[in-house]
Amino acid sequence: MIIAAAAGRPARAGGGPEAEERLRRLPALAPLALHGYDAVSYFLPGGPVAGLPAHEVAWAGRSWRFAKGANREAFRRDPEIYAPRLGGHDPVGVAQGRIVDADPLVFAILDARLYLFRDAQRRARALAEPEILGRAEAGWPALRPLIEDPPR
Repeated sequence: MIIAAAAGRPARAGGGPEAEERLRRLPALAPLALHGYDAVSYFLPGGPVAGLPAHEVAWAGRSWRFAKGANREAFRRDPEIYAPRLGGHDPVGVAQGRIVDADPLVFAILDARLYLFRDAQRRARALAEPEILGRAEAGWPALRPLIEDPPR
């Protein structure tokens, strides 16, 4: 609720016309990838770690944050290496023909690729049954169009 509007006065952003003009020029906010975790840090000892807004880059309709500039630059050079497979969705669900959200802290690096899982049980199942990843990768192209792209 905006108090100024409720009192019959027009609501206005603080900072005057200059601030309002800056806000109009800002691009639409992209959704935050990996809940803000640094995609490169998954591949480093001690990872994953939270990224910082100061080290942010836009890619594939999302904002990606990194713990340090070197990680951001590594991602910029080859984002497909660091971005999670299957759009960051759980491979067990994708293998079953469903889009299932994943927890960015439940992950595995398999064949030098990042996979995220909904929970530890699903990760254990995928590790015990490697054919799940194959089914998920084969089924992903059919599921991908069902996901609404973030606004531009």
